[in-house]
Amino acid sequence: MTSITIGVVDDHPLFREGVTRSLSEISDFSVVGEGASSEDAAMIASNSRPDIMLLDVSMPGGGLSAIGDVLTRCPTTKVLMLTVSEEVDTLLTALQRGAMGYVLKGVGSRGLAEAIQTVLSGSRYISPTMSTKVMESSLHGSAPDKNNLTPREREVMDLVSQGLSNKHIGLRLNLQEKTVKHHMTQILSKLGVSNRTEAALQWRERQ
Repeated sequence: MTSITIGVVDDHPLFREGVTRSLSEISDFSVVGEGASSEDAAMIASNSRPDIMLLDVSMPGGGLSAIGDVLTRCPTTKVLMLTVSEEVDTLLTALQRGAMGYVLKGVGSRGLAEAIQTVLSGSRYISPTMSTKVMESSLHGSAPDKNNLTPREREVMDLVSQGLSNKHIGLRLNLQEKTVKHHMTQILSKLGVSNRTEAALQWRERQ
């Protein structure tokens, strides 16, 4: 069986070594690169093209900034944030920039392995604590009310929540891409959110 290759980027050497050691003890995992900065993450993506890239948020160059660089150099890599940050805005920004998962430090090796397997399957993984925070933020903020949206806007949001782009939503609903963009502008305004990722997260909580 082919090993799942992983890059680990964190500017705390002891933590990085602990993660690497824990993952290396799992038979299906192979750590192919380690680094301490966004520049290191980009280099690992270019040279090793790992299946998974674990990124800390707080590191030289910024973990959030590294997401785009990693995906540009290796679009097949799945980015998983491994961080102490429990800020909902940080989570939403990470997902908006292309991260597939958000895991809080303190997770055990079994939990981290589960997160890795989840994102490799094509699904997003968010630590339960953060999922709860997103839901609470939605409840106390601008939670989406389906009754405020037109039937067409609800169709668009259902597809947005599945991760489809404006282009693919247009193909699915037989609409021009600019029409989908117009619908999205109206939807974001009605839901009181600033981007489609935040809208999708809140929308899925109401399913």
